Amino acid sequence: MGDPKFARSKYDTPSHPWKRARIEEEHAIRTNHGLKNMKEIWKSKSALRKIRNQTMKLIGRVDTNEPHWGREKDALLASLYSRGLIAEGSTIDDVLSLTVDDILARRLQALVYLNGLAMTPKQARQLVTHGHISIGEQKVTIPSYPVSRAEEELITYVGRSVIANENHSIRQDLGGVRASAEYGEEEPAEMSEVFTADDATVVSEAAEDAPSAEDTIPSGGEQ
Repeated sequence: MGDPKFARSKYDTPSHPWKRARIEEEHAIRTNHGLKNMKEIWKSKSALRKIRNQTMKLIGRVDTNEPHWGREKDALLASLYSRGLIAEGSTIDDVLSLTVDDILARRLQALVYLNGLAMTPKQARQLVTHGHISIGEQKVTIPSYPVSRAEEELITYVGRSVIANENHSIRQDLGGVRASAEYGEEEPAEMSEVFTADDATVVSEAAEDAPSAEDTIPSGGEQ
């Protein structure tokens, strides 16, 4: 049963922790996505396993003409579409082709990088944790936050962030990379550091002023 004082883990750890092939695979995934540790990969694998199990249960139904089977299938596909994991018009068989990379690609850190707001996945993580990124009007400081399809277009810099200024060094570097890509030039071999010592001080001040999740809740509590 476990100790009632501690919450039960919501993800599964590897059954063979020292298996070389798995370790090499996970190290490659960690590098590609700029992850902090292996725990983030294990969480994504557990989420993917849950989706596949639900899909296999639907596929394994003997009578697929039952009305509730169709409702469950449509609900699953609609949920995965809203989460940005499958494309519009996907079938139940397409769900089984999802990979861990697909799950990780919906993290806020990944989308900050893919949307061109950061030079590297590592830099994207720093921007999120230091309070430079918001979804709409709400600042989000959790790199692993799962971004829905509706929220994807709302990812931007926090209005009071120093990086919101187009003259900031990071914005200048990003502009240079876009120009190089447009004209077919090679990207610079080295990228500038994310933060300087002066930036760190300004970051902490800007992060405190930016609205957080608690700021959006009315004083009387949630309605």
